[in-house]
Amino acid sequence: MRTDRPTAARAGTAPSSRALLVLTILSVGLFATGVGPRPAGLGWDRLYDAGLYNLAYLPAAALCWCAARRVPRERLAWRALAVSLLLSASANALRTLSTGVDGGGTSPWFVVDVLSLIAYLTLYVTMVGLIRARVARFHPSMWLDGVIGALGATAVGVAFLVGPYLHPADGRDAVPLVQMALPVTDVLLLGLLVAVGSILGVRLDRTLLLVTAAMGAVMVGDVVLFARTAAGTYVDGGPLELFWLIGICLVGLGAHLARPRPRPAEQDGRTRLGWRLLALPLTCNVASLLVLALGWGDRLPVAAAWLAIGCVLAAIARTAVTFGEVRAFNEVRQQARTDELTGLANRRALLDRAERVLAVADARRPAALLLLDLDGFKEVNDSLGHTAGDQLLAQIGPRLEPALRPGELLARLGGDEFAVLLPEASLADAQDRAERLRKLLLQPFAVEGIRLHVGVSIGVATAPVPAATVQEMLRCADVAMYAAKAAREGVHVYVPDPHGGTGDRLRTMEELRTALASEDQLLVHLQPQVALADGAVVGVEALVRWQHPVRGLLSPADLLPAAEQAGLLRALTDTVLELALTAAESWWADRRVPVSVNLAAANVNDLDLPGKVAAALQRHGLPAAALTLELVEDTLMADPERGRQVLAELRRLGVRTSIDDYGTGYSSLAYLRHLPADELKLDRSLSVDVHRDPRAAAIVRHTAALARDLGLSLVVEGVEDAATAAALARLGCDAVQGYGIARPMPVADFLTWLSTPRPSLLQDARG
Repeated sequence: MRTDRPTAARAGTAPSSRALLVLTILSVGLFATGVGPRPAGLGWDRLYDAGLYNLAYLPAAALCWCAARRVPRERLAWRALAVSLLLSASANALRTLSTGVDGGGTSPWFVVDVLSLIAYLTLYVTMVGLIRARVARFHPSMWLDGVIGALGATAVGVAFLVGPYLHPADGRDAVPLVQMALPVTDVLLLGLLVAVGSILGVRLDRTLLLVTAAMGAVMVGDVVLFARTAAGTYVDGGPLELFWLIGICLVGLGAHLARPRPRPAEQDGRTRLGWRLLALPLTCNVASLLVLALGWGDRLPVAAAWLAIGCVLAAIARTAVTFGEVRAFNEVRQQARTDELTGLANRRALLDRAERVLAVADARRPAALLLLDLDGFKEVNDSLGHTAGDQLLAQIGPRLEPALRPGELLARLGGDEFAVLLPEASLADAQDRAERLRKLLLQPFAVEGIRLHVGVSIGVATAPVPAATVQEMLRCADVAMYAAKAAREGVHVYVPDPHGGTGDRLRTMEELRTALASEDQLLVHLQPQVALADGAVVGVEALVRWQHPVRGLLSPADLLPAAEQAGLLRALTDTVLELALTAAESWWADRRVPVSVNLAAANVNDLDLPGKVAAALQRHGLPAAALTLELVEDTLMADPERGRQVLAELRRLGVRTSIDDYGTGYSSLAYLRHLPADELKLDRSLSVDVHRDPRAAAIVRHTAALARDLGLSLVVEGVEDAATAAALARLGCDAVQGYGIARPMPVADFLTWLSTPRPSLLQDARG
């Protein structure tokens, strides 16, 4: 309702607002036809001044009232301006009509002056309302800028507009103080306008420019009127009358164009510097100095002198505040670019510096990035506490920084991850530097009186080849670091796939990013899993495919290497999860067949994975039992503790987890003992000859017994014939998957396959 109402209000008031603006301009034009020669007769003259002159005020006031409804944040300003216009029109009409048709009446000057004074005071409310709608919170420097502008402008006004009439030259009488009310209010209004401009700075604000121009026209008319009245040269009905009416037109135009603005932004931690902000305060300060200089030794009004002195003092105070703001800004900026624990540069500082380095990097002057991840850091935290872990991290910088050259940057990215940026370093130089830094970190650390040894895995990436951007360089270094950790080789250099050119590989990586952002290039094919006991479909594995717009349908063999090298495995898995759950929605209500999705190492070590999975299941309206997550044993070895933590969280959600390709990785029984899994998927390399190889049969039989004793189900991959299925059934396996059951197929084909009875390979196996 809140978003619709302003739209409806704008739509409803636009025609009426346009009509009111046209009426305002026509009224002014109609009055302008009588400027100069008029029809004879004092009565006509009075009706002309009271009627036509004030006619433009009414639609302009209505425009301001409409603007107050259309722009809620400026409601006070526009309503005050509408009231000011009505009061001014009332005072003008009362002054004209009370003199009588024959000119012999007596004008109630006191009432007229009170109405005029209130009208001017409401103009002050208008300006305050406009500035309040544009400033979320006032800072000391803003107040001082406003004070400088107000004092400087008022000093100039008093010195050159009011002063000459308070202390006139020889041969001319001073103007009575009661007649000084009009110029004094104009000078104060001038001070307020300049103060507003000083606070907000020079900006292209349509509403402020139009309202300020309108008040400027009114002030010019007032000053000229006062000067001619004091000199006895004022003639009623001349072109001077148009100054006020031009101001009325500008007010109406500003009200017609007024629209809601975005909420004013906070400026905490930022200095108010720049010529747009300092132009008016500086001009007012210079003007105050000129007032003091030009009035030196002459009859300068005391008020003007004190106002000018106050402006200069406020400028001095503003300078002191500016120094404080600049210092605070530099401190905040330094904190924003510094890691609090280690005092090293943080990720933001690294990215900024890397952008500048890569901007000048080329084939002759390449740049390199080393990504360091401590091995065994979690054990330090678990055994000695986080305080000891923090002490260890704080020693990394002092250990490595002496080995860095000028211009090289060491940064902490978070946790136990560090990065070293090497400008103008070749691949060989970067690898050599990584080895030297690794040797430094392998030396013992003293933490709470204990000598600790920690390992480190370092990934090395270079730019502009193969990484052309900072993000690509980070991804490449991350891939290399995980490879170093998995292979336990300490330092690993990222090298593009040797089977494809660097350009082809990078092109494929970029195309994959585009595919992840689209909705129709990535899809899943489904391969069913059936129970050996009765042939029932007990699961289906979602296998990703890439419908490339040029190269056609690509298999995981073409897709996954590019995703790994681009650091997109996590994003790819998120997409496959969405596609798999979308497919499961189509059959879950009729057939409770869970869908399996493969996880990469980046996903297994992602502490946010359980939350993402829970949110995805909720979006698709599926229970946790509808999903099984598969992972390869090797993916857990990069960070076993974190992997177990993630799998345990998934299991608490009710999501089943499966160890894929079991028997080809580490296959540590001690490791399997602590693994929170629900299923083992035996690799096809152990089942392909199971019906004719006694050794293979023995491995499968004992693996099935082990899985049964651990409460795990055993699914065998790669089953392609009835003999293999029969042998696996005799050996105690639970379910099978392979071409002998069905090949991976599109979702629509799987739904047809699922609902169509057929003779099964397993019938022969059971026979």
